[in-house]
Amino acid sequence: MRKPLLGALLAVLLLGAGAAPAMATSHDAGAPTKTARTAAPAQAKVQAVDFAGTVALSNCSGSVVRTPSSQPSDPALVLSNGHCLESGMPTAGQVIVDRASTRTFSLLNSSGTGVATLRASKIAYATMTDTDVSLYQLTSTYAQIQSAYGISALELNATRPVQGTAIKVVSGYWKRIYSCDIDGFAYQLKEGSWTWKDSVRYTSACNTIGGTSGSPVIDNTTGKVVAVNNTGNEDGARCTVNNPCEVDENGTVTVRQGINYAQETYGIVPCVGTGSKVDLTRTGCTLPRP
Repeated sequence: MRKPLLGALLAVLLLGAGAAPAMATSHDAGAPTKTARTAAPAQAKVQAVDFAGTVALSNCSGSVVRTPSSQPSDPALVLSNGHCLESGMPTAGQVIVDRASTRTFSLLNSSGTGVATLRASKIAYATMTDTDVSLYQLTSTYAQIQSAYGISALELNATRPVQGTAIKVVSGYWKRIYSCDIDGFAYQLKEGSWTWKDSVRYTSACNTIGGTSGSPVIDNTTGKVVAVNNTGNEDGARCTVNNPCEVDENGTVTVRQGINYAQETYGIVPCVGTGSKVDLTRTGCTLPRP
């Protein structure tokens, strides 16, 4: 898990720029002839990714998020990890829905300065089964946060992320942004007694540390949240706590020391209805049920 660990602050000071990303290869499409003119390929517009809308928890990171259909008058939601709950980590198979909470979150602006304290009314949803996610419902609406602080919620992408996507992992806890690509996906990711499905695997440049748990993983092109950062293999151990292993469809286990992971968030979108209500019976919702 990427909760604060002993020595994490020292790690921040020592990590520096982190590992260099893998070099990309290019393919020569051939030079244009003298009589033919080739147009430069269209470049996707890259969104500016900063700290606006992220939050710092007492032990983790998070973000204020909305679905594509959320309304300004809806209570705002904060996304983090299931293992970041104030009550402790859910057991394998446990699903928490609509549990009262008064947890507070420090809302950050674009430069990473805390501008407000937001308060939860409840844990709308949390689990560490199949995924590692928590959704807190706040006492403030999206419109109230926008009006008071000029900060918009981050939008959850409604489709599955793709390999090779350039991403940023934005930690409100450390006020640090990691840049890398989606290297691929783990069919199953096992850590201790927990198993997560279809997890995002980063390239090595996203060398996240304790305290980055719950950070939004943002697509550089769309500016939307595609995953939530949650763990990494620290010591090269096999399938133990803080040392997740990948298991493929045939049961083959792969250990990737120093590589970090996130859980996809597109599956949350169909489960959130009117008034930010998490309804696990909605059409298309496949989140685990109690």
